[in-house]
Amino acid sequence: MSFWTAVVIMVAIISFTEMVKSRHRSRAGITRDHLGSETIGSNYEAQREIEDLRERIKVLERIATEGNTLDARETQRISAEIEALRDKQAD
Repeated sequence: MSFWTAVVIMVAIISFTEMVKSRHRSRAGITRDHLGSETIGSNYEAQREIEDLRERIKVLERIATEGNTLDARETQRISAEIEALRDKQAD
């Protein structure tokens, strides 16, 4: 066996090993980003978490803006007047 034949066989073995490792990682849900960092989990889980966070933000925005509308202030004023009238009747 010549030197170059041995080099070709080693390169083939290394390539095959890397291919098997890559296939195993993809089945296990392990991915690599452009910097080489490995992440475990699926993209589906991340998308689901993002959607949950977006829904929470929508609810918080609604809560923050509902109390500051003119209708909400008017409703609060009317409620306060009704309670004041009830307190007068109770006395």
